[in-house]
Amino acid sequence: MSHLPVFPAEEERYRALQELDPRGEGILDVLLTGLHDESWRVRHAAAEGLQRLAAPEDVALRLVGVLGERGETGARNAAAEALVGLGLPALRPLVKLLGHADPDQRKFAADILGQLGLHVAEAPLVQALEDPDLNVRVAVSEALGRVGSEHGARALERLLGDPEPLLRLSALEGLVLLRRPPPLPVVVALLDDARLRRSAFRALGLIPQVAATERLCLGLESATRSVREAALAALGTQASLVEPARRCELEAVIRAALRRLPDAVARLAQALESEDVTVRAGALLAVAALGEASLAVPVAEAAREDRLLRDVLSTLGRLGAEGGRTLLAAMSDLSAPAKAAAAEALVDLVDATSVTPLCALLEWAEDDLRGVVVRALGRTRSAEAAGPLVDLLRDSVTAGAATRALGVLAGSCRGAVLAALEDAVARRATPVAVAALGRVGGAPALPSLRKLARDVDPRWRAAAVEVAGEVDGGVGRELARAALADEAAPVRAAGARAMGRLGGTEAGALLRSALQDEESSVRRAAVEAVGESGAMDRVTELEPLVRHPDGALAVAAVRALSRLGRVGERVLREASGHPDAEVVKAVLSAGAVSREGVSLAVSLLEHPHWDVRAAAARVLGDSGGPECLGPTQRALEAESDALARQALSDAVERLARR
Repeated sequence: MSHLPVFPAEEERYRALQELDPRGEGILDVLLTGLHDESWRVRHAAAEGLQRLAAPEDVALRLVGVLGERGETGARNAAAEALVGLGLPALRPLVKLLGHADPDQRKFAADILGQLGLHVAEAPLVQALEDPDLNVRVAVSEALGRVGSEHGARALERLLGDPEPLLRLSALEGLVLLRRPPPLPVVVALLDDARLRRSAFRALGLIPQVAATERLCLGLESATRSVREAALAALGTQASLVEPARRCELEAVIRAALRRLPDAVARLAQALESEDVTVRAGALLAVAALGEASLAVPVAEAAREDRLLRDVLSTLGRLGAEGGRTLLAAMSDLSAPAKAAAAEALVDLVDATSVTPLCALLEWAEDDLRGVVVRALGRTRSAEAAGPLVDLLRDSVTAGAATRALGVLAGSCRGAVLAALEDAVARRATPVAVAALGRVGGAPALPSLRKLARDVDPRWRAAAVEVAGEVDGGVGRELARAALADEAAPVRAAGARAMGRLGGTEAGALLRSALQDEESSVRRAAVEAVGESGAMDRVTELEPLVRHPDGALAVAAVRALSRLGRVGERVLREASGHPDAEVVKAVLSAGAVSREGVSLAVSLLEHPHWDVRAAAARVLGDSGGPECLGPTQRALEAESDALARQALSDAVERLARR
């Protein structure tokens, strides 16, 4: 047998195996030698290398030979790893090994066949259940749990009556793995055997019947923690199998059982700290059934396991306002995942008593949590929440959320919300209060809006003009028309935006002067309004703006023309030459689905800005035809920027499939 070169360091031996050419002469012998290395890393590298060789059937035969080398535990385990990696080519020699004279070899064969997970191994494994050696029969029954079907399940079920407890246990575990539990009476009888009890509980969890739930609930009363946790895990499994309509029936049985236990809360708290995810899932189900608000914090902490997040949110939602208060009191001490879950649940767990702790939470909460707290304040149905929400209108980060929350709160406390908003406007607290007043107050707020539209402060005039159209279209047009002639640029811009939203046949004519305004902010607002209102009579004024040196104005013009469906070849050509890359990207997006736009994208694959090249690649990936594949491939070969290369690579892959 060939040998690896002798290297002094493990790392060098490891690298030598990784760098071997799988087509080299004598490579099989070299890798088999590597299976005997003292380092598990080297043995693993050898096992991986063996899986890449040609003639996998020959490789499998040699590996089976290594399994027979007594005293070479590391090599035998590495050979087993390689056989599993070979897959189907390993099946025939492993099935043959099931008939070996040495029971140790037969057991190895059964173990590896189970790991292979090939259904075609079921028949020989069922036959091997007659093996004279107990350890082999146990290994075979465990393997059938991974590869079997109905035939294997029936064979395993017959073993449940075997006098040997170890064989009964392995057969029951195999049936659980197959998710083919024995009939309920058979499983109930197995509960009497302490050695089989935990496995029997798992089998009960696969039987979606109330009688099985009742038996599992008896396990919750056990003095042994492992038994209780096995029952909880099984209840979680059962809950995932029953129809939603029957889940209430299941929870009623669990609730009744838990109420009989004086220390049920302590037991559930302990289960929520289990390292077993299935136990925690069952505990969440039990807490939801019991509705135990004092467990809100450990329930939230279960969100540290991503797989449980949906169950955590569902359970928290069942704990009501008392659970919400418990979470609020502990929010600063929660882990990051628990805090995120608690925040999401809080919106539905608040009541009038939550206003004070929610306001306290605002004092230290980060922006993402503040948004949730603001939403929650709107759901408290308490007049006391109106003042804090109006105060939040002054903060640009929370103003939008606070406006929406005030709208929700107005559903139950309209008078308090309007009074707080009117006071804020009277105090000149923030112009944002004007928008909120209009949206919450509706038509009765129109006189105030008319008055504010004539206010000495342009910020208040602009705010009134912006919101008036949302309350009444006629009043909105009247105020917007006047605003377009206002001396203050912010008010003229507000008038343009309002007119864009209101639309109508006169919108284009009224926006004409704004398109020529000396203030760029007003011109941008007017351009956007033309696109939003559909004012086709202003297209000729928009087209020259795609060349405007103000990139923001040019981008707005491209997007407005796109909304109007008027991005023609000339616009594409002129905008694509703009020195601002944002304008070029905007026109690429606008023309993405047209033949001219695709041609433009091909020409921009050599643009000096990487983000434009990436945008062009995305257009070609979405809309290009087979003729675009060559230019895109050449651009990929020449590209040096990593992000642009990724976009080009994706485009090449998509174009190649067309």
